[in-house]
Amino acid sequence: MTAERLAEIEFAPSELPALPGGILRVATYNIHKGVQGLGPARRLEIHNLGLAIEQLDADIVCLQEVRASNRREAAYFDRWPQLPQAQYLAPEGYEAVYRTNAYTRDGEHGNALLTRWPVLASSHEDMSDHRFEQRGLLHVQLKVAGRLVHAIVVHLGLVPGSRIRQVAQLQAYIRRKVPDDAPLVVAGDFNDWGNQLAQMLAGFGLLEFADATNLHTYPSRLPIARLDHVYARGLLPLSLTVPRGRIWWRMSDHLPLIAEFRL
Repeated sequence: MTAERLAEIEFAPSELPALPGGILRVATYNIHKGVQGLGPARRLEIHNLGLAIEQLDADIVCLQEVRASNRREAAYFDRWPQLPQAQYLAPEGYEAVYRTNAYTRDGEHGNALLTRWPVLASSHEDMSDHRFEQRGLLHVQLKVAGRLVHAIVVHLGLVPGSRIRQVAQLQAYIRRKVPDDAPLVVAGDFNDWGNQLAQMLAGFGLLEFADATNLHTYPSRLPIARLDHVYARGLLPLSLTVPRGRIWWRMSDHLPLIAEFRL
């Protein structure tokens, strides 16, 4: 990606300070496995994604559809990175945590979390609801400005009933693993075209910045819905931003979503 292309990236203006002012910046992004298009016309976008993720300048970046390996694509693309995608995409100074959700004939992919803050622990739970979709959650414990913060990355299923059961499973997991008084962020691709899941999540204290309209993330070329969300408990939601422009809709079928919270 050239400097001219990076200059095309458009962000909503934000006058909020960085975390020294108490602001935690969290981004979520479904990267479509680093490849866009189908068949012989498909193109490798992982290099552009690496530069773009750095531009998000987030304390925590939650990623979905991240490849640990793929033998077919590695053989097809001359510039396929030698590193797994989570490690490749991590900006300098960030730590990458990855867990596999799905195993395929050619490799595996799952969720990842990139962060500039120290990682204390991580775990994974299978959330697959049926044999046709392999899903999971990634739970990472971070030390952010001296405080323990829990972050959970999810990618829920395509079937409405599956998503409801997966949110119920998420609630049970949080009850087991996250203390009631600990700051918690839950972010990812919820695949939800309505507000039923938001109501369920609010029922156990997970809230999103409410004063946001037309912040659609899918499909990236002509977004009409927000399938991606950043919810939090024990943090005050301050803002939501969706980067716009041709450069973003070329890199994935989703646009990233950036949320700011007061810690």
